[in-house]
Amino acid sequence: MADSFWYIKNCNLFSQLSAADISELESQSRMRKLKRGEAVYLPQDQADGVILVAQGRVKICHATPDGKQSILGFIDSGEIFGELSLLGTERRDEYVETTEKTTLVLLPKPALRVVIRKYPEIVLGVTKLIGSRRQRVEKRLRNLLFRSNRERVIHLLLELCEKYGQMTEDGIALNIRLSHQEMACIIGSTRETVTVVLGQLQKENFLRISRRRVIITDLDRLASEVNEPAPTVNLPALAGNQYIPRFTPQ
Repeated sequence: MADSFWYIKNCNLFSQLSAADISELESQSRMRKLKRGEAVYLPQDQADGVILVAQGRVKICHATPDGKQSILGFIDSGEIFGELSLLGTERRDEYVETTEKTTLVLLPKPALRVVIRKYPEIVLGVTKLIGSRRQRVEKRLRNLLFRSNRERVIHLLLELCEKYGQMTEDGIALNIRLSHQEMACIIGSTRETVTVVLGQLQKENFLRISRRRVIITDLDRLASEVNEPAPTVNLPALAGNQYIPRFTPQ
């Protein structure tokens, strides 16, 4: 049995499918293994299906007319992207690039439509996914229009804590590697500004950056800076010997 069977089975969106239906979907899927920094697809490429991240991580981006990059979001293992193809979109609008060594499973549109007819609840799942991603983009747009650079950086840190934060004895570690430039591309700022704001937050004891490690040391106070509730953070799977992720050096 191909590895893609297990990846499809473990995706929440397809958790209700029978083994026979997963096998049928798997038989029509294609698996790709990409290195870090490789393009998955480009704007105007054919939207021929939905893509499941089996292992690794990708980032969804838009390029501005002057060549600047805007990062819309990150897709992690077990998540899908390119879901608009199920709604009739024929061409991709964004471009997607791997941020680390990544394995992808392409689920063809015709095969997915067969599954959807049998399991209509998948449509609800896709609709919720589209809605949540739209809300995230709209929130960032509001931040861009109405908030200062400091507030935008704080909102991003809170968002990263909610999705990637892991509790440690020293604080909350962010389990994602982002350069200051990538952070700037997410919030619509510059690398220099992000570096200055992070330095200020460190001096004010909101976080600590040491040996390429970034730890949020006072989450409640950080959230109160922008009048937001503190996000829920994952507890460590194992006590002791805790891995603390690192930011890419500038």
